[in-house]
Amino acid sequence: MKTFGGKVLFLDRNDINTDEIIPARYLNESNREALKPRLLEDLGLPAFKGGKDIAGKGALLSRANFGCGSSREHAPWALEVNGINIVIAESFARIFRQNMYNCGMIACELPKEILDELFRNFAGEETVLNVDTQKTILHFKAEGKEKSIPFKLEGFERALVEAGGWVEYANQKY
Repeated sequence: MKTFGGKVLFLDRNDINTDEIIPARYLNESNREALKPRLLEDLGLPAFKGGKDIAGKGALLSRANFGCGSSREHAPWALEVNGINIVIAESFARIFRQNMYNCGMIACELPKEILDELFRNFAGEETVLNVDTQKTILHFKAEGKEKSIPFKLEGFERALVEAGGWVEYANQKY
């Protein structure tokens, strides 16, 4: 099973849609690597520096309704090819959330109050997230600060993550 977490990219906004995650003009790409430089290319967020902010990140922290908009597997693919394999938000669009798990990635939902605390205490810092999928604990760490938070990873979602995604799961089971 892959390792989840790494340096955290903070995107403090609700309703980041799939067209902002990977613009529709790149949906003709079947090679995931071609999506890499296009991740969040059209994101309208003050002070966000695109590829410079994305480089080296393994986790993304955002707000409510992440991945809304058109259903497309390209959105999780673009995150994954950039090394981001866990997105943490208050809520996700249903299809985006399932596409994350289908790719063997984690779409982790946390309450608004906890997200508020994480943004307040860790945004703007070089923050690292360690994810313990067996104990289902998120451990955030920055200069002089640490916070551990339990999360849910159960049933079929856990099976998809442990297998590495839907295709790998199906290959093991069928």
